Amino acid sequence: MYQLFILVNHGGELSALADTADRAGMSCRVGIELHQLDENGVMPPDAVILDLSSLSQSEARLMIEECHDRRLPVVAAVPREAMVDYDPSLNPDEMLFSPVSEAELTARVGQAIYRVSGPAGPKLLKVGDLSIDQERYEVTVSGRRVALTYKEFQLLVLLASNPGRVYTREALLSQIWGYDYLGGTRTVDVHIRRLRSKVESHGHSFVETIWNVGYRFKAPA
Repeated sequence: MYQLFILVNHGGELSALADTADRAGMSCRVGIELHQLDENGVMPPDAVILDLSSLSQSEARLMIEECHDRRLPVVAAVPREAMVDYDPSLNPDEMLFSPVSEAELTARVGQAIYRVSGPAGPKLLKVGDLSIDQERYEVTVSGRRVALTYKEFQLLVLLASNPGRVYTREALLSQIWGYDYLGGTRTVDVHIRRLRSKVESHGHSFVETIWNVGYRFKAPA
C-alpha cells in the first residue's frame, strides 16, 4: 500500500488525514517541509498530501511547485468549509475535500500517482529509438537525451504506454491536468506540439494527430 508524506504548517496540529490514511492501510509521516525527505535513510514517499486546513494557499503553491520539481505526486486536501475559496491555479496532481473516506483517499492518491508516473508496469518503455525511463525521468532518442517539462513527460508516458489508442483532447486534459483545470483543450495542442519538436525529427515520428478527435502514439510495426 502507499506511503504518504503529509505536509502541515509549523503551528498545525497532527493532521486528521494521518488517521484516515492509517485506517486505509497506508503508512505516512507528518512534516512541516519537504526538506525533511532529504534526511539520511528516508525513502521518498509515493505521494505528498498538503493539508490546506493548516496551510495558506501561498504556502501550498510553493510546496506544490517543489513537489513538481521533485517529481512527487501531490494531493491538495481542501477543507469542505473552504471549498469556495479554493484556487484551481494551485494545480496539484489531484485534490480532495476533507474530511474524506478511506476509500476516496486511496483512490485520489492512486490517481495522483498515475498522473505523474503513468500506469503501473515496466519502468523502462522502449519504442524503436525512443527510450523512456520512468524511474529516472529520462527520455532519449537514438541515445540523445531530451529535456522535457513535467507535463510533456506525463503526456509522453501516457501515450507511449498505450500505443495505438486514440485519446481525445478532453481525455488528455482530464488525465494530465485534472478535472478542475480551467484551461481549454488548446493547452493540449500546445504541449503536444512542443513534445513533438523535442522527440521527433526526420525518420523519428511517434505521435499521430487524429483530425477532429485527438492524438495517438504509433503502435510498433
